[in-house]
Amino acid sequence: MRILLIEDEKPAAARLSKLLLAYFPEAELIGNLDTVSRAVRWFGENPSPDLIFCDIQLADGISFEIFEKVNVSSPIIFTTAFDQYAIRAFQVNAIDYLLKPIDPKDLERAAEKFRSRAIQSNLDLNLLKSLIQSQAKSFKSRFLVRFGEKIQSVPVEEIAFFFSEERVTFLQTHLGKKYVLDSTLEQLEAQVDPAAFFRLNRKYLSHVEAIEEVLTYSNSRLKIKLSNCTDQDILVSREKVTDLKDWLDR
Repeated sequence: MRILLIEDEKPAAARLSKLLLAYFPEAELIGNLDTVSRAVRWFGENPSPDLIFCDIQLADGISFEIFEKVNVSSPIIFTTAFDQYAIRAFQVNAIDYLLKPIDPKDLERAAEKFRSRAIQSNLDLNLLKSLIQSQAKSFKSRFLVRFGEKIQSVPVEEIAFFFSEERVTFLQTHLGKKYVLDSTLEQLEAQVDPAAFFRLNRKYLSHVEAIEEVLTYSNSRLKIKLSNCTDQDILVSREKVTDLKDWLDR
C-alpha cells in the first residue's frame, strides 16, 4: 500500500508519518511534497497512490489547485488548521478532514473510513475552494515603522524586502527608504503572502519584484541581486534552490 503525503510543515509531516505507520504498518509512505508545483509534477511522473493525505494550505498556494491541474482518482484525506465549523461543512461531502494538530483518534476514524472505502474520490472542487477561501489566512496589508520619534504606516505594495543586520530588522521600500521594525524575520515571514515574498536566506525576505538578477554560483547555489541593495553576497543555499525556482515560475 502506497500513501502519498503532501505537507509543507516538516514537524507536521513527521508526526503524521509516525501516526500513519501505527495504523498502516504495511504502508510505504512516499512523496512528502510541500508545494502545489511539486505535487503536480509528481503526479505527472508517478502512478496513482492508494491513498493521499494532503494539507490544504501549502507553501505556494491552496492544494485544490493540484486537483484542478491533474486528474487524481485516489481517495484523499485533507489535513487543515482551519476551525471545526469549516471542517463540518467539508464533511457534508463525505470526504474526511483532520484538524491540526491531528488527534490519533481522528486519524483512526479516517483510516477505518478508508478501509471501508467510505471516502469519495469525486471532489466538488468549486464548493471546497469557496469554503476554504472564506476561511483562508489573511496577510498584513501594511506595517508600522519608526524613524526617530516618528512612526508611520507603510503599505505592503511599497515593500521591496526585509532584512536583518546586527540583530536589527529593517524594512526597505522599492524607492530605497529603510525603516526599523520591531519584528523578527521569522515573524514577518508568517505575516506576508508567500506568493509575493520569499525567504532567500537568514538575512533576507524579498518581494518578487525586488529581485533584479538570479545568477548561478558555486556549489549549486544561487546569487541574488536585489534592487537598491548594496549587499553583493546574497546567496540561496542548495536546499532552497528548487523552491526558489518553483516560486519564480508560478
